[in-house]
Amino acid sequence: MNIQKLYAEAQELSTPKLRDDIVQNLYDHSHKLCHEGISYTKSKRDTRTEKLDAVFTSPIFGFPIMITMLGVLFYLTIAGANIPSSMIAEFFGFLEGYITSFFTFLHAPDWLHGILVLGLYRGTTWVISVMLPPMAIFFPTFALLENYGYLPRVAFNMDRLFKRVGAHGKQSLTMAMGFGCNAAAVISTRIIESPRERMLAILTNNFVPCNGRWGTLIVLASLFMAANFTGGVASLITTGVVVGIVLFGIVVTFFVSWVLSKTALKGVPTHYTLELPPYRKPKIFDTVIRSSLTKSWSVLVRAVKVAAPAAILTWVFANIYIGDTSILMYAVEFLDPFGKMLGLDGYIMMAFILGLPANEIVLPILLMGYLSTGSLTEVDSMVDLKKIFVDHGWTWLTALNMMLFSLLHYPCGTTLINIYKETKSKKWTFLAFMIPTVIAILVPLIITQTVRYFGLV
Repeated sequence: MNIQKLYAEAQELSTPKLRDDIVQNLYDHSHKLCHEGISYTKSKRDTRTEKLDAVFTSPIFGFPIMITMLGVLFYLTIAGANIPSSMIAEFFGFLEGYITSFFTFLHAPDWLHGILVLGLYRGTTWVISVMLPPMAIFFPTFALLENYGYLPRVAFNMDRLFKRVGAHGKQSLTMAMGFGCNAAAVISTRIIESPRERMLAILTNNFVPCNGRWGTLIVLASLFMAANFTGGVASLITTGVVVGIVLFGIVVTFFVSWVLSKTALKGVPTHYTLELPPYRKPKIFDTVIRSSLTKSWSVLVRAVKVAAPAAILTWVFANIYIGDTSILMYAVEFLDPFGKMLGLDGYIMMAFILGLPANEIVLPILLMGYLSTGSLTEVDSMVDLKKIFVDHGWTWLTALNMMLFSLLHYPCGTTLINIYKETKSKKWTFLAFMIPTVIAILVPLIITQTVRYFGLV
């Protein structure tokens, strides 16, 4: 009987509620000591912080406000990046004409022009034109929220959900970093002290879409999900679809974290005590300049370094023929049955495989395959782009499956390298590759087979 009583008490001591009570008692005791030894009057700033926290961290209003903030952030990024992206792409296209003329003047061989201009130049300039405007908007806006003091409130709100799935509340901060770059998010998991919970964050980091995947998500949402709308309404529809995709990625993060915490990474989540800082007026000029010049530039340089060799490799595969068929087309024909089963096709699967070094080049590689030009291709308008997709059998289901596959599939090459550096383990790096890959296959497969069963396409 005594043994049973001791066991029951031990079980009670291990409950999360008891840990919360201990932390709360420590905080209350510290507050009491400070109150007895320090005299101060509450300022208007303190009162304002408490009133704002009552709203931003509210169980009722906290999450709707978070989703609204996310939507506004994406809307600004989507609506504001379209025109600058087109202008940059036109500028690089203008320069390409002069570069081609220079190669012609030098009587350079076609293969050299193909590798350096049609492969390297077009691949890297596509990445710059697609990535730079969204980053120049997203990073400063995100930094302003951080500077204002809102992000710690996000971590506070998300802590409750992460605890339920066996993870750590600080993972929400690493997820936020992942919106800019998953490779940087892997490094940011160092803020999580527990090795088990840090590994959970690393393995699920990829389910947050990075900047390299935004181009694909935004373009496909605009072409197929917002096809019947124009102007600001189209931007709103596109934003809603992208936010929905992001929220789905977060749900997958919770699910995978819960499964891993019950299997390969069993354990009790450590307590997360966060003292919320006061709200402060953002230093707008300093924050915007720092985010634009440092974060945007560093991510862009990384993307170009990785995309350049991939662009050259793509051109080589598309221009080396065995008989009458290029190596690229052999791979496409081999992958086509598997791709069709997922509601995709061989071209899409090949684009994702060659896009392993950088997610930014998946779309241009796909266009290159569809147009059979043997070079990374740019199109003149969104209308032309949609016509290319529709001519190759695309429907709304194809677009949805490609967005989901882009969201869920394996991390890019740089992220995988960072995972290995942080974990020092081939096993965990392999799992970080396989877990999202399996999920990226299963989700489109289930959706495609369900839609076909009910005859919706």
